[in-house]
Amino acid sequence: MTSYTSAISERLEGFLSPQAVGKLLTEWTINLVVALVILIVFYALWRIVQVLMRGTFRRKMDETSFSFLETIVKFSLLTIGVVSALDSAGIKTSALLTSLGIVGLTIGFAARDALSNLISGILIFIDRPFVLGDLVEIEGVYGRVDRITLRSTRVVTSDGRMLAVPNTQVINKTVASYTNFPHLRIDVKVTVGVLEDLDHIRGLLLALVQDDPAFMTSPAPRVVVTELNDYNVAVELQAWLDDEKRHVEKRFELREKAFKTLNQAGVELPFETLKLQPLDVTLVGSKS
Repeated sequence: MTSYTSAISERLEGFLSPQAVGKLLTEWTINLVVALVILIVFYALWRIVQVLMRGTFRRKMDETSFSFLETIVKFSLLTIGVVSALDSAGIKTSALLTSLGIVGLTIGFAARDALSNLISGILIFIDRPFVLGDLVEIEGVYGRVDRITLRSTRVVTSDGRMLAVPNTQVINKTVASYTNFPHLRIDVKVTVGVLEDLDHIRGLLLALVQDDPAFMTSPAPRVVVTELNDYNVAVELQAWLDDEKRHVEKRFELREKAFKTLNQAGVELPFETLKLQPLDVTLVGSKS
């Protein structure tokens, strides 16, 4: 027992001696410096490649395809850099991956959402439901597509907010694009009295877009009756915009013009009313 204790003591003294500790710290410091240098080199390499790509491919590719290629190259280069830095620091990535494989079920359960977003991001680039700069509506979220990453789709709303919509929601939900096609029709609904002359109303509303170059003449604008209600008639002005990206401002403008024009023309714009009918109530058995 004494011999074992003596052997352990000698081993500890040898390991914790100033010379051994100094040598170990020196090796760790060198490995750490080398790892940092490797990371810096790969990051600098990525910046150089990024500049070369923007000078070579950006003019030949659309913005969405270039963004996808840029993301893939950046992810690949930085991943290689991190793995190389870990190896230089003395951390064996093969053993690390083996260890991850042992707890792969737990890691996979925790990262399944991230993996789903990654796959969904690739599918978005392939399927192209929209491109950068498009005006879209995703489950009630309206805005301009600013960037598509491998995790989320960045949408800038009309009030200046940046929303990161997970790619799985983009893939699994209905996406409405307002700029996917070259033109867009805007509809302005109004209700008028049941006794109003519909031909007169139609002329007033069509005059609002006839001299406006923002609206197309083919297809021609039109006014249609959409509902026949008890106290009003619902009509709708339908006009096609030449520049679909202006649909929000032009819809607001056209709605206000329609209200002012119909008011000035004396057109009745009815609203829902309740009529109270007085009733005489006689109590049975009451004394007069």
